[in-house]
Amino acid sequence: MLAEIGSFGAMYQLSGFRRPVLVSSADGVGTKLKVAFATGRHDTVGEDLVNHCVNDIAVQGAQPLYFLDYFAVGKLDAGVAADVVRGIARGCKANGCALIGGETAEMPGMYDAGEYDLAGFIVGAAERRHLLTGAAIRPGDALLALPSTGLHTNGYSLARKLLFEVAGFGPKTVLPEVGCTVADALLAVHRSYLKPIRALMAAGLLKGAAHITGGGITDNTPRMLPKGLGVEIDAASWKIPALFEVLRRIGDVPLDDYRRTFNLGAGMILAVGARGAARAEQVLRKIGEKPWRIGSVVEVKRGRPRVEYR
Repeated sequence: MLAEIGSFGAMYQLSGFRRPVLVSSADGVGTKLKVAFATGRHDTVGEDLVNHCVNDIAVQGAQPLYFLDYFAVGKLDAGVAADVVRGIARGCKANGCALIGGETAEMPGMYDAGEYDLAGFIVGAAERRHLLTGAAIRPGDALLALPSTGLHTNGYSLARKLLFEVAGFGPKTVLPEVGCTVADALLAVHRSYLKPIRALMAAGLLKGAAHITGGGITDNTPRMLPKGLGVEIDAASWKIPALFEVLRRIGDVPLDDYRRTFNLGAGMILAVGARGAARAEQVLRKIGEKPWRIGSVVEVKRGRPRVEYR
């Protein structure tokens, strides 16, 4: 950082790159905020925000540089704001990212009492030759999935409807299958995948990556693939966490909707060469990850979907 707090614009000096490409993303936490409002717990959503944005640029091969936040409220509560910003700062520190600025907007009449909106903007950089574009992905490449830490920041409108309206649960209701309360399950922090992605890149093993957000595995996996390619997913290759199965049972959610709404326990999908898959798994396990080999890349036949489950 080159400027103190209070400037009209934040400044950051870019160094250490020969041919840098800046990679940016803006996002929010969505209706997960409603759970924070209902429980009075505001210390996790800031970290959710940072990690979501970090993942969105990490899949392009970028290292995060700096982050700015937008916090909007009808009437400012200093304690709530401090909790939110504390979570943002914690997320930035964990990802090696500078928190260099943002906006706190107090707008009476715009938001209901006790509610706020939260958004973030991140900028990262990568050497042009190290960008992850997916262009190197070929038929036969293996797909590895990394575990999520819950719903992350997607599917909350449906999850809240099912748990609070259909099932009649409250935030303190214990879900025996999950082993915690509804609030704890829904407020689990959206994890960062920066470390495993950087580890595979350093080993020269990663061809592409897909952050599984809104749209689930079905809609997000094709985003890393070149035209003409799709994937076959072995739906039995990993155990779907109990929280998702509880939601499916309560709402009798159709399978296609289920796969398009939730991450189902797989928060990041990585494409690696078939010959390098075992080595990639070894690299991931060495840093504490527990990858699943969930499928492979295939050529898409005319009239067939780009993601097929078997």
